[in-house]
Amino acid sequence: MGVEGCTKCIKYLLFVFNFIFWLAGGIILGVALWLRHDSQTTNILYLQLGEKPAPNTFYVGIYILIAVGAVMMFVGFLGCYGAIQESQCLLGTFFTCLVILFACEVAAGIWGFVNKDQIAKDVKQFYDQALQQALMGESDANNAKAVVKTFHETLDCCGSDIVTATFTPVWREDLCRKDSLKSFFENTSCHKKIDELFSGKLYLIGIAAVVVAVIMIFEMILSMVLCCGIRNSSVY
Repeated sequence: MGVEGCTKCIKYLLFVFNFIFWLAGGIILGVALWLRHDSQTTNILYLQLGEKPAPNTFYVGIYILIAVGAVMMFVGFLGCYGAIQESQCLLGTFFTCLVILFACEVAAGIWGFVNKDQIAKDVKQFYDQALQQALMGESDANNAKAVVKTFHETLDCCGSDIVTATFTPVWREDLCRKDSLKSFFENTSCHKKIDELFSGKLYLIGIAAVVVAVIMIFEMILSMVLCCGIRNSSVY
């Protein structure tokens, strides 16, 4: 016997929310793949200075986001099917998956908040090390020059926030683009550009996480109410 009255409304409301949840999972998966293959981040984070690779903390977060998006699509489908079939077993499984997913999202959010400044800091340190090697003409200077030029061309910047390192390379055409000399005094340091690059992307991820968390809370409430309605209707 199918559910009736308010419980039936909750059934279709849960289906709608799950469909939105499934779409949100697809959007998050798409955004994560875009961030993973974004030309600016890949150009920078695929660099290698001698045997030292660029920091990969950002990519760890992206891989987590890809996994979350894929799991959200599966859980959303499970919730849609469970609501339409009025299956307590499927809805119970769906609720359990939601709780686990919500806990993982909270843990990932805490990890991201703790590491949000560290990501840009690590990349800036990597750039400064390459810049120093390129300026000092160390044994691996050619590789360092290639790393520095990639930063300059990708981010359209030149030099760091360190005064001695900023004024030295600005007249070095083998390190800085000619047009960057003109815009040098407009505060286009690479430190500033690196902060802008990662803060903008992390802000986008944060908004998506908050929206998904709100949807998940509503779904957990609706799934519990629907399970109770199905149980009561089966009794009568």
